[in-house]
Amino acid sequence: MQTQIETISSLERRLTLSLPSDSIEKEVSDRLKQLTRTVKMHGFRPGKVPLKLVQQQYGPQVRSEVIGDAVQKGFDQAVQENKLRVAGYPRIEPKDEADKSQIAFAATFEIYPEIKLGDVSGSKIERLALIVADADVDKTIEILRKQRVTWAAVDRAAAEGDRVTVDFTGKLDGVEFAGGKGQMPIVLGEGRMLPDFEKGISGMKTGESRTFDVKFPDDYSAENLKGKTAQFDATATAVEVPVLPEIDGEFAKSLGVADGDTDKMRTEVRGNVEREVAKRIEADLKNKVMQALTDSTPIELPKSLVDMEIERMVQSMRADFEARGMKMDQLPINPQMFEEQGRRRVSLGLIIGELVKVKELKPKPDLVKKQIEDYAQSYEHPAEVVKWIYSDPQRYSEFEALALEASVVKWVIDNAKVEDKPIGFDELMAKAG
Repeated sequence: MQTQIETISSLERRLTLSLPSDSIEKEVSDRLKQLTRTVKMHGFRPGKVPLKLVQQQYGPQVRSEVIGDAVQKGFDQAVQENKLRVAGYPRIEPKDEADKSQIAFAATFEIYPEIKLGDVSGSKIERLALIVADADVDKTIEILRKQRVTWAAVDRAAAEGDRVTVDFTGKLDGVEFAGGKGQMPIVLGEGRMLPDFEKGISGMKTGESRTFDVKFPDDYSAENLKGKTAQFDATATAVEVPVLPEIDGEFAKSLGVADGDTDKMRTEVRGNVEREVAKRIEADLKNKVMQALTDSTPIELPKSLVDMEIERMVQSMRADFEARGMKMDQLPINPQMFEEQGRRRVSLGLIIGELVKVKELKPKPDLVKKQIEDYAQSYEHPAEVVKWIYSDPQRYSEFEALALEASVVKWVIDNAKVEDKPIGFDELMAKAG
C-alpha cells in the first residue's frame, strides 16, 4: 500500500492511498469462500451453496467491505506514522488511477490545531460579592407569598393589581379576525397585554361592557395585525383582588416545613437564598473565566468539530421540543443560530484540555465531594442523594468533571487580576435570570 499526505491549509490535509488490486481481489475471494460455509440459500443445504451463486449474491457487498477495511487500515496507519491528530471524520472518495493494478482513494480531513496557552495574568476579572441580608430573605418570602396568591371577588371598579376576567371579541373593519375572540383573566399593571387593551378594561365593574380601539405595534407577531387598529367589544365577568397568605404555620407547611415552625421556615428560606446567590455568583465568575481563556488564547478551529458541536445542539433542541409535544417538521431549526455558541464551546474545549494537560490539573477528591454535597443540599434528604451518587461510577464521573472544571476556574483566578465587586440582591437575580 502506498500513501501520500499533502497540506491543503493550516488544518486541512489530504491523504492519498493506493491499494494493490490483486490483494483486494484475493481478500474478496477468501471471504466469499468462507461465506459459502455458512450462508443459507433456498434449495441448498448449508455449506453446499455454489461459490458462483454466493459471488453473484454477495460479491459487491463483500468487495465494498474489503475495500472499506483496507482504506481504514491504511488511513489509521498513515495517521499514526505521521503523528497526526485527526479532528472529526475524514471524507473518503475514490480517485482515478492510471495504473490499473492499483485502487486509489483520497481522504480529506482536518487536524487539531497546535495550542499555545496565552497569558491570563493580564486578564481583569470582576468577582461579584453579596452577603444575603434579612431584607433579601423578606423579599424572597414575599415572592413565595405572591406565588400562592388567591383571588377574592369585589363589587367595585377594577384598579391596578386587580384581576379582571373578560370576554372579548376583536374586529378589523367590522370583521372578526382569527385569535381575536376569547375569555382571559388579566392582572392590571402587569403589562402582559397591549397598552390600549389594558387601558380599555381598566376601571370596569363586573357585568360592565365596553367597546374600545386597540392599536397593534408595527412589529407585532401576527402579520395580519401589524400596525393596524382593531375594535374590541369586552365584558367583565369578574373583578377580583389578590389575597396573600399570612406568614403563619400553614404557610410554613406549604413550603415544606412539616411542623409549621415559621422560624425554621425562615432559616430554610435563607439557606435556599444563600445557595442560589452562591450558584449565580459562581456561574457569573465561570463565564468570565472562560471568556478570559478564549481572549488570551486565540486558536484556529477545525470546521468539522464546530459542525459536530452545532449538530449536537440542534439535536438537543429538537429532542427538547419533541418532549414538549411539538412536531419538528412544523418548526425547522436553523443550524446557523448555534454558530457562535458552537465555536465558543469547541474553542473552550480545546483550550481547557490543553490547560489541564500542561498544568496537570486533576479533580481532587475533596473538591469532588464538595460538588456532590452542594448538589445534594437542594434535596429533602441530602445524605441519601450523596450515597446514590457515590454508588454509581457514571454519576460520580459527572461530578469529577465538574470538579475538574472548578480546578480550571481556580487556576485562572489564582493567576489573573481579580477584583471583588459588590452587587445588590435584585441586580444579581436579574443579571443571572
